[in-house]
Amino acid sequence: MSWPRLNVKDWTETRDTLHMWTQIVGKIRMALTPPVNHWWHVALYPTARGLGTSAMPYADGTLDIEFDFLDHVLRLRTSDGETRTVALESKPVATFYAEVMRALPGVTIHPVPNEVEHAIPFAEDQTHKVYDGAAARLFWSQLIQVERVFDRFRNAFVGKASPVHYFWGAMDLAHTRFSGRLAPQHPGGAPNCPPSVMHEGYSHELASFGFWPGGGAEGAFYAYAYPEPIGYPEAPVRPDAAYYDEDLREFLLPYEAVADAPDPDRALLDFLESTYRAAADLSHWDRSALERPTAP
Repeated sequence: MSWPRLNVKDWTETRDTLHMWTQIVGKIRMALTPPVNHWWHVALYPTARGLGTSAMPYADGTLDIEFDFLDHVLRLRTSDGETRTVALESKPVATFYAEVMRALPGVTIHPVPNEVEHAIPFAEDQTHKVYDGAAARLFWSQLIQVERVFDRFRNAFVGKASPVHYFWGAMDLAHTRFSGRLAPQHPGGAPNCPPSVMHEGYSHELASFGFWPGGGAEGAFYAYAYPEPIGYPEAPVRPDAAYYDEDLREFLLPYEAVADAPDPDRALLDFLESTYRAAADLSHWDRSALERPTAP
């Protein structure tokens, strides 16, 4: 199966605009949805047309919001049958923010982005304003492929594990496995993100995996463990293109190394499985209790 190709340098401005737009919708989800452990309630999910929130309580019914990267609209649907749309086109974040919030009277959010160095309040952001619909559609197509393989990987684990979901803070599609043990308090340090956010996200020992549109010419896959066990950076992982990044303290695998592989699915699964085994074995997880004897 062909994997979509999208050079990061060719869509950086669109990526950064879309990052802010998904933060706005993600913060609406956070405002309307009851909390779930590790902030799973704030994430978005790949859909058949883009990225969506799933159903959320709103007014006397429910609401869902979807970035439709085929028709290039943000679609807001309520359980009373009403649909409102906001065009996905080149426009400042400030304009997009005003249009979305005008469509949802009574909803308020923290109107400043998280996990970015220069956090411009949404209502003031005239900097991010480029939208290339073809690039956004390709990015979504990448997410669909990644989700498909991550779901295969997720199937082999019967312990506590997250859905495969899109975190708008760092713009990554992620999946996390847990050993069941508490972890030491995370020190925090993410830009424009309170330490309490990291404390909740990393409250339990984990191995996490994801994809984001950075870290490589066409984006990158990552894997890390928290807390990181002794010997993890030196652990043997596959495929050969994977490496440990000392600054990020993560294993990285360039997207292009997967897309160019004779069997891209197998290359990505090798990365996920080998980095998981490194984290689980070095941290002495009870793998016999956490994994299926044989994965389908």
